[in-house]
Amino acid sequence: MDPWGLTTPALLACVFFLILSIWIQGFKKGKLPPGPTPLPFIGNILQLDLKNIAASFSQLAEKYGPIYTIYIGTQRIVVLHGYNIMKEALIDQGDVFMDRGDIPIFEDLARGQGIVFSHGERWKQIRRFSLMTLRNFGMGKRTIEERVQEEAQCLVEELKKTKGQPTDPTFILGCAPCNVICSILFRDRFKYNDEKFLYLMNLLNENFRLFNKPWTQEKDNPQSEFDMENLIMTGADLFIAGTETTSSTLRYGLLLILKHPEVQAKIHEEIDSVIGHNRVPSIKDRQDMPYVDAVVHEVQRFINLLPLNLPHAVTRDIHFQQYVLPKGTTVYPLLTPVLYDSKEFPNPDQFDPQHFLDKNGRFKKSDHFTPFSIGKRSCAGEALARMELFLFLTTILQNFTLKSVGDPNEISIKTNNVGFTSIPPPYQLCFLPR
Repeated sequence: MDPWGLTTPALLACVFFLILSIWIQGFKKGKLPPGPTPLPFIGNILQLDLKNIAASFSQLAEKYGPIYTIYIGTQRIVVLHGYNIMKEALIDQGDVFMDRGDIPIFEDLARGQGIVFSHGERWKQIRRFSLMTLRNFGMGKRTIEERVQEEAQCLVEELKKTKGQPTDPTFILGCAPCNVICSILFRDRFKYNDEKFLYLMNLLNENFRLFNKPWTQEKDNPQSEFDMENLIMTGADLFIAGTETTSSTLRYGLLLILKHPEVQAKIHEEIDSVIGHNRVPSIKDRQDMPYVDAVVHEVQRFINLLPLNLPHAVTRDIHFQQYVLPKGTTVYPLLTPVLYDSKEFPNPDQFDPQHFLDKNGRFKKSDHFTPFSIGKRSCAGEALARMELFLFLTTILQNFTLKSVGDPNEISIKTNNVGFTSIPPPYQLCFLPR
C-alpha cells in the first residue's frame, strides 16, 4: 500500500504536475523572446491551427509582438513577424541568420543536401556552384530568354489543342516551366506527350539520375561537397523549385484573372498597344507594360505561395533586439505579414494590381514585395522565375481570351489548407483564340 494513501491515478497526476512545473520554470529562464508556455513533449501544438499555421502565427504576434518563441514538440522556434524585423535579421545580420532550420519531413528526403536544405560550408559551395552554372548556361542572358520564349510558343500550341473546351490547366502549365529547366540542364526540351518527359514530371526526385554527366574534377579535394549524391539532390531542388512554384503561380494567376474580367481587359489592351498580335513578347517589353508587370507582382503578393518562408537558423549565439538566441535556434521570418502589410498594401485581402502602380499608372516598386524572401538565402532562381511568369502570362493573354466555365463572381480562389505552400484550388477554364 502507498504510505501516503494515494491511488495510482493520483500519483500519476502528481508526477505530471511536478514535471509540468519544472518544465515551465525551465522555460521562464534565459533571455529568449516571450511566447506561450509550452506543454511537455508536445510544446505549443495545441495552440496552432494545423490547417492554417500562418494565421495562427499572426494571432500569436498580436499578443506577443513581432518576435516571439514557440515550441513544436521540443523544437524551439523563434518567429519574426513583419518587414522591419525580418530585414534586421536577414539583411542587417544576414551572416548570422543564413543557416537553414530543420524541417523533419524534408530532412528525411534531402538529408541536408542540395541547395535548399543544406547547411554551412556545404550550402555556400553548392549555391556558388549553382549560380555559376546557371550563368554559364545563360541565366540572365538572352539565351535563357530565347528558351522561355520558345517554350511559351509551344505552350500556346498545346492550349490551342483544347479547342476552347473547358480544361484543367494544371498539367499543361506544369510542363512549360519544367521544360525550361530541362533545356538548361539537358540542353533540350521535350514534347508534352513524350513518355520520358511524362515519367520525369511524375517522378522528379527519383528520376534525376537522367542527369548523369560527370561534373567538375573534385574527387581529390577532401573539402569538396561535390559528390554525386549531393549534385543529384541539387538538381532535384532545381526541378522542384523551378517547376512547382512557377506552375502554381501561373495557375493561381489565371484563376485570379478569370475572377476579375476587368483585369483581363486591361491586360489585353496593353498587350495590343505595346506588342500586337504577331510579335513574340520579350522581357524588354516589361518596361513598357506597367499594368501587366503590376498584375504579375500582385499575383505573387496575393497568393502568398510560401506563407511561412523556409526556416532559417542562427550560426552562433547572438544578441538580437533585447534577447539572446542560442546557436542553432530555428527562425521563421514569415512572409505573410510582409506581403499583407495594410500600410504598404491598402486592403491587402483584395486582389488589386493598383498596389504596384502610382497615381500616374507607372509601375511602383515595393520593398515589401518578398515572395522570393530576402537576404543570403533568398531564392537562387528568382531572375528566371520572374522572366518566366511575365513571358508565359503575356504570351497566353496575347493569344487567348480566358473564359470561365460558370459565373466569374462565383469562382472560389481559396485553398483548403495553408501549410508550407498555398496551392490553388482545382478549376477549369476555356482558352478562346483571339
